[in-house]
Amino acid sequence: MNFTFLASVAAGGAIGVALRYLVAVKALALFGPGFPWGTLFVNIAGSFAMGLVFEFFADRITPNTVQLFLMTGILGGFTTFSAYSLEVVSMMGNRDYLTAVLYATGSVLASALALLAGLYLMRVSLP
Repeated sequence: MNFTFLASVAAGGAIGVALRYLVAVKALALFGPGFPWGTLFVNIAGSFAMGLVFEFFADRITPNTVQLFLMTGILGGFTTFSAYSLEVVSMMGNRDYLTAVLYATGSVLASALALLAGLYLMRVSLP
């Protein structure tokens, strides 16, 4: 385990999570609670930023502390949707379209079902 890499990810994650919180608070103040505008914004902006950063580092075979700080740390903390989007696009870039579609739809559906299962389990187990 490389402690420098771990520290870079942790520091970036703290920044990304704080940014996500600030965007959510601002979006709630601007638009109200009717729709998750903050989440939509961070998912789209984080995916865009992931594309920029990934392409910038594309010629490097092994990760470095800056790459990990930005991609896994800040963008991973800002939105894990950016990593998911990168994985789907990478599959499509490899012309593995069926896997990309199955992964994309399966991730969304399975995650929503898992959330429902967690809600249900907590609701039936709490007094």
